[in-house]
Amino acid sequence: MITLHNCQKNYKDFSLDLSLEIPSGRVTGLIGRNGAGKSTTIKAILGLIKPDGGEVRVLGKNPREFVASDKESLGVALSYSGLNEEFNVLSIIEILQKMYPQFNKASFLRFCELQQIPLKKPVRSFSTGMKAKLKVIIAITHNARLLVLDEPTAGLDVIARSEILDLLRYYLVEDEERSVLISSHISTDLEGFCDDVYLIDDGKLVLHEDTDTILHQYGVLKVSSEQYDRIEKEYLLASRKEAFGYICLTKEKQYFLENYPDIVVENGSLDSVIILMLGRE
Repeated sequence: MITLHNCQKNYKDFSLDLSLEIPSGRVTGLIGRNGAGKSTTIKAILGLIKPDGGEVRVLGKNPREFVASDKESLGVALSYSGLNEEFNVLSIIEILQKMYPQFNKASFLRFCELQQIPLKKPVRSFSTGMKAKLKVIIAITHNARLLVLDEPTAGLDVIARSEILDLLRYYLVEDEERSVLISSHISTDLEGFCDDVYLIDDGKLVLHEDTDTILHQYGVLKVSSEQYDRIEKEYLLASRKEAFGYICLTKEKQYFLENYPDIVVENGSLDSVIILMLGRE
């Protein structure tokens, strides 16, 4: 569905150089701290910016050469692109019917009813959570093959985030060949939703891993300085000095459980990967 090969974009104080691949039927998370390059990557994927080097292919084409029929295969919800707040939902429906021949009005109205989104009130009267849900509903109700979502749950409470993820799960259940690229800095949202994640920092790839592998094979070791001196460092992905000794990230959790019974081994998580791989608090 999406291929980036050495995609490069250079700004005065930031450079992106990234490769990634999202096959059909996968949900892929793009994660990193603010300013890591998530939005720049998504803009390149959507053809909103022209890369300075490398190659971007979306649905087999250069996205900057998309025609109307190609755009119909994409569903997009961007954090930095808002809705026209003077419109109401009925006006939005009229626009979508003109834009997308395959627009599913019945599905759209059903989602709005389930999320208690009023049809006749202007968007400016909506809560932040309601606006976010409406953007996702717009993205999924023309039966797109590929969804590209930039921070769709940012700034929302846990209930609103859960409702948005449920909308996306419904979209995926309808067709197992559909794919999603979702960027977020909320790791718990991605842990239960994504098949795999790309962790990026300063425009570069830090880690690409299946989410299940992180949750089941990765581990966090908490060891004293003496224990750290004797454990096998080749099995460590990252370490950080702490007051008690060291905290370490490993992909070989079971190995340490079996061979070092005297050290603390905790389950891995996206949070632990981010904190230790990026070397920041």
